[in-house]
Amino acid sequence: MSEQQSTLGSAESPLAAATVRTSVRIPLQFGDGFRTEAQVFTFDGLVDGQEHVALGLGRYTEAEVPLVRLHSECLTGDVFGSARCDCGPQLRDAAEQISKAGGYLIYLRQEGRGIGLYNKLDAYALQDQGLNTYEANEALGLPSDGRDYTAAAQILHALDASRIRLLSNNPDKAWQLTRRGITVRDKVPTGVFVTASNLRYLQTKVTVTGHRIALSAADPARAA
Repeated sequence: MSEQQSTLGSAESPLAAATVRTSVRIPLQFGDGFRTEAQVFTFDGLVDGQEHVALGLGRYTEAEVPLVRLHSECLTGDVFGSARCDCGPQLRDAAEQISKAGGYLIYLRQEGRGIGLYNKLDAYALQDQGLNTYEANEALGLPSDGRDYTAAAQILHALDASRIRLLSNNPDKAWQLTRRGITVRDKVPTGVFVTASNLRYLQTKVTVTGHRIALSAADPARAA
């Protein structure tokens, strides 16, 4: 059981309801030229008060069991293309997979696994001194993974998507969503995006938190 799981206890109180606040159509284009259309939803009543959004992709209204990705914000990876993590390629891959299958990309304002941008960069400095990604957070007096997915579950309920296929390698996401009334029918692995700069980071996710990443099939020497 992970640190996050142990803090949640053995029972959940009833989940507060969130409601859709705004819905607007936005065309998306990624750096490699991939394009898709997203129906972007904002919400009222999210328990953490953060400005999370959901992107409806593909024929999301027709999907009997939508494909869903919970993606934690990563400024360095998503926007600037940092190779220290695999967040940017995961976001791009998720947009295409969900556009084909129909479903939702839930973009969560959880920079640095919940510790914030400045703290994440402080943790990077400690990683440069030899600590792994989880040890660095803890050395700063912060949780190794402080993410709570209650707001994500509220979003899915608000979208009438309480039965999903979850696009993730992280077992904690499925565990938390299940405890909050979301039925995870299938767990779909994300792609494997290894570079020489993020190999140790990905190995740590596999060994410490049980992420299901097929590193043995990846070749970091061939990664961009």
